[in-house]
Amino acid sequence: MEISVVSPVYGCRESIEELYEKITVTVQKLCSNYEIIFVNDNCPQNSWEVISAIAKRDKNVKAIKLSRNFGQHYAITAGIDYCSGNYVVVMDCDLQDRPQEIEKLYKKALEGYDVVHGRRVHRQDSFFKSFSSKLFYKTLEYFTDTEHDYTIGNFGIYSKKVIEAIKGLKEKSRDFLLLVKIVGFKKTEIDVEHSERIYGESSYSLSKMVDLAIDSIVSHSNKPLRLIVQFGLSISLISILVAIGLMIAHFTYGFSVEGWTSLMVSMFFLFGMLFGILGIVGIYIGKIFDQVKNRPLYIVDEIIN
Repeated sequence: MEISVVSPVYGCRESIEELYEKITVTVQKLCSNYEIIFVNDNCPQNSWEVISAIAKRDKNVKAIKLSRNFGQHYAITAGIDYCSGNYVVVMDCDLQDRPQEIEKLYKKALEGYDVVHGRRVHRQDSFFKSFSSKLFYKTLEYFTDTEHDYTIGNFGIYSKKVIEAIKGLKEKSRDFLLLVKIVGFKKTEIDVEHSERIYGESSYSLSKMVDLAIDSIVSHSNKPLRLIVQFGLSISLISILVAIGLMIAHFTYGFSVEGWTSLMVSMFFLFGMLFGILGIVGIYIGKIFDQVKNRPLYIVDEIIN
């Protein structure tokens, strides 16, 4: 198998047939031995009917139905676990990632690159989606000490050795782009066209973006814990300096702090920070708990081809 195209499907039932046709036309120009893998992430629009019908008439299409909604990155994981191509293309199902750009990605990969990301220079997204993406990646950059380009998404082509390395990573919290960064290999980016969204709406609400950011940060960085230590030391240092200052003021000028207002304010502040710190530590412990349970990343209900 030369090329595998993996697309997680959630929503956008109307786009699947057009997506299949455009991928087929593009990939057939590049090679004869290819496969298209649609992973139905328990789509509420019952996209499985469309996917299974396509797979039954075209043996080059592999249809995978998950038992429930696991999330986009888990659906991608399922797709790459069942792919066998020397090069694997990962793309969304909403046709904003243009199938015609696969040719450009593939030819660049043949120059010796293991990872070729599609850089969406002119993103055709709403203001909210663009702003939230920028904020998401800026937050990741700060907490994970890595560089992220918000114009780069999952759309790209990956060599077999990259995919095999990612298969070996069994973290319960999945972010495909971060996993690609972890495994390394020779990378590059090329500009690709990005289309407006015609079918459906993005399933990433603000709350889901926040949850994904927290999962990604906690799973790939311990910087929040280091910041807690730095904050605690800073508070201790400030307390010592204030205490010294009050002692000097008392013995030199006879000054003393009266009343309980400052005491209560400082207590509420410190107790609030303490509970916040315990919450952050608790999130890390929760992630450890999820990992040691060793549950499967996804569960397959049905496979065609």
